[in-house]
Amino acid sequence: MFLYVFRRLLTAIPTMFVIVTLAFFLIRVAPGGPFNQERGLSPEIKANLEAQFGLNDPIWLQYVNYLKNLLHGNFGPSYNLPDFTVTELFANGLPISVQLGLSALVLALAVGTVLGIVAALNQNKLGDYSVIALATAGSTIPTFVIAPVIQLLFGLTWKLLPIGGWGDGAWINKIGPILTLSLPQIAIVARLMRGSMIESLRSNHIRTARALGLSDWSVVVKHALRGAVLPIVSYAGPAAAALLTGSIIVETIFAIPGIGRYFVDAALNRDYTLVMGTVVVIALFTIAFNLIVDILYAFFDPRVRYD
Repeated sequence: MFLYVFRRLLTAIPTMFVIVTLAFFLIRVAPGGPFNQERGLSPEIKANLEAQFGLNDPIWLQYVNYLKNLLHGNFGPSYNLPDFTVTELFANGLPISVQLGLSALVLALAVGTVLGIVAALNQNKLGDYSVIALATAGSTIPTFVIAPVIQLLFGLTWKLLPIGGWGDGAWINKIGPILTLSLPQIAIVARLMRGSMIESLRSNHIRTARALGLSDWSVVVKHALRGAVLPIVSYAGPAAAALLTGSIIVETIFAIPGIGRYFVDAALNRDYTLVMGTVVVIALFTIAFNLIVDILYAFFDPRVRYD
């Protein structure tokens, strides 16, 4: 297992190099620049700003300098927020996005797994149809519709939750964004678990366990669930990376100061360093969680070996 993890970490290096290279040059293909949006900016001041940040250097030299800084953990300054570096912005926004994403992921896995098991154990019955209907609705309704509905009902109508804002991390301010993030994921996890559990319950080793007189609880929890959870583990990797790095729509609607909002503002304002920093963070999360998923596979399925 150690050698497998070591090899995966080695392969992550060229993967990150390709991602950084593509992102660096693609963002510069788009028309405009970091200082083209400033109205009333004289050509002299614009030229001085570009010289200060090295934007008047050849693009290959900018690329080499960025790689050097990145190897030292330096994401560079933000072009449109000159009082902050990209690292400082992430230090403020990333913990908020991680709190929301991790809470939404745990809620989605717990509730979705339970609903999927209930649907599988009541296949072609009312409970099954109810879960399928809820899962279909949850997976088709977009978050930019769910978020305003939660604000309208729980915030404006019933006065139970704040409409938006972070409120220094108060738990009541987190409920709306977490629900919005988790509802589509609950629907997807429930459908995956239902299909996987139905298949697992029909396998030969489950028939053998029932023939040996094991209780339904033991058959479902100790035997069927271990095999049925594998698709959930596979899905949890990319889902965790997406949730933990923030949701652009949710953070914008609820006015949450996470890195999702930084990414939108940076893309609109051609803030090269902030966009690149966001891409690097998302890529690192994705690679890390995919590795964790592969390790968990060996835990849940004894047939999987990485020796």
